[in-house]
Amino acid sequence: MEVTMNDIKKLREMTGAGLADCKKALAESEDMDGAVAYLRKKGQAVAAKRSDREASEGCVLVKAENGFGAIIALKCETDFVANNADFVALTQTILDAAVANKCKTLDEVKALPMGNGTIQDAVTERSGITGEKMELDGYNVIESEFIATYNHMGRNSLCTMLALNKAIEDATVGKNIAMQIASAAPVAIDESGVPQSVKDNEVAVAIEKTKAEQVQKAVEAAIKKAGYNPAHFDSEDHMESNQGKGWITAEDVVKVKEIIATVSAEKAANLNEQMIKNIAMGRLNKFLKESCLLSQEYIWDKSMTVASYLQSIDKDLTITDFKRFTLRSE
Repeated sequence: MEVTMNDIKKLREMTGAGLADCKKALAESEDMDGAVAYLRKKGQAVAAKRSDREASEGCVLVKAENGFGAIIALKCETDFVANNADFVALTQTILDAAVANKCKTLDEVKALPMGNGTIQDAVTERSGITGEKMELDGYNVIESEFIATYNHMGRNSLCTMLALNKAIEDATVGKNIAMQIASAAPVAIDESGVPQSVKDNEVAVAIEKTKAEQVQKAVEAAIKKAGYNPAHFDSEDHMESNQGKGWITAEDVVKVKEIIATVSAEKAANLNEQMIKNIAMGRLNKFLKESCLLSQEYIWDKSMTVASYLQSIDKDLTITDFKRFTLRSE
């Protein structure tokens, strides 16, 4: 068929494929439908060719019905493709099928029938249309009769869902907690849900951080006592820069380095281990308070925790499960 710029733009809008790919597809086809089919046939080759690329954009959607909720992400390489209406529609179709069939795993979702093949085949086909790597990811499910869902600002990049232990007439309660999960990114419902390995790691990190802080305080106090400004000696780069500015001399650097080495060694060898442990446990408790959903400050009223907010609605109301998935690094 004769290729015009309007045809290229139309095919690009329909498929999200690159301009060069659209032009070639139109040139090799008899009509627009043929051009779309041409791009589809390229799917397997494109998927293999781009398998090493990073799919960091995409569409994340959430849905719950008939006692089953799911979050799924269809990932791609660029936000142009991610925002394409057909791409979003494909993600929604996949999610609808996953929820309708109550799929427990992503492999189950991929194996569901779609078109002339499976959902995985449809994703591969779509990759051929857009020319980008695509993959399904972030599949999370909840089974409960009382599920609330939230798509953060309707942007299809962060979704949450949660299960309550009982029905609540006011739907905003569930939505408010779903928004809390989106905003505060809890790691567990309460402390019992935090793996011991996570707690142990937090304590270990806190101990090392506290030790370093105690040594640093002693060093800074010794530098001040010697008549120097600790800020002038807090790194090799600063020492070199401050010498160039005439604020300190080479002799000052030698003397302060000796102070740093001596005081650091002495303080590290004489730390109060019980005090260090107490501070580390305090930091662990702070981590748990900020990371466990029920103990977090309620985002709509900082005078309350999530637990106390729920109890203000119904004294027996609580959360039994939650899921959160985002495309963005946090």
